Amino acid sequence: MSQIGHYPRRRSSWPITALAKVYSGGWHVTPHRHRRGQLIYARSGVMRVTTREGIWIVPPQRALWIPVGMQHEIHMEGQVEVRMLYLDPPTSAPFGSHCRVLSVAPLLRELILAAVRAHLEKQAERMAMLAPLLLHELQAADQVALHIPVPSDPRLRKVCLRLLAGTSHEETLEQLAARAGASSRTLARLFESELHMSFVRWRQHVRLAQALSQMSLGRPVKTVARDAGYASCSAFIGMFRRVLGVTPTEYLRYAVQPSA
Repeated sequence: MSQIGHYPRRRSSWPITALAKVYSGGWHVTPHRHRRGQLIYARSGVMRVTTREGIWIVPPQRALWIPVGMQHEIHMEGQVEVRMLYLDPPTSAPFGSHCRVLSVAPLLRELILAAVRAHLEKQAERMAMLAPLLLHELQAADQVALHIPVPSDPRLRKVCLRLLAGTSHEETLEQLAARAGASSRTLARLFESELHMSFVRWRQHVRLAQALSQMSLGRPVKTVARDAGYASCSAFIGMFRRVLGVTPTEYLRYAVQPSA
């Protein structure tokens, strides 16, 4: 990891710069890329970020790492309060060339918020002191499985787009295969070879993404579970805990924290 020493007076020359924004529900940030690595932190609300590597769901208390030069677009699900850090190429290098969702523990959360304030208030000395610990905690952060890979095969892509549209909760793989003009065995093989996960796991990720979006808009957990295709609320809660490490109730408690 590069060592962060004295920061110059000009903020644009700092190894780490920052931005704070609030987006209204439905806002779409069109495809773009940055010359710096970007960390997008969801202070509140849910973002859906699309890159060539797939679709990334970023709920509260999670952050998405986007490497240098990676084109991406962002859709806001409900009002979203965002904190963004931009790392110059040398500082970005240890974080790799692929997107990933990171869990934001309390210490990392406070460091991100403190770095944003230091940048906005032009506190070069404070930023220089914060940066080494911030970078250390980012490297130590756990990854979260909130990635929805998107295929290139036209048959599989047709099935995936139908699932993403939320119109096929009850359809089996066989029924989806018939719509796509392929056998269920072919589709199952394509899920594994192109997306590196089973049909069941991929659909589970889509259901979770849709559930997070609905929960961010204040819909009751029971309603969200039903709309996600779960026969019982307890089954939905079990899936939610396995993927995110918290129950829907705990998640909602995080999501409504006051702004900092």
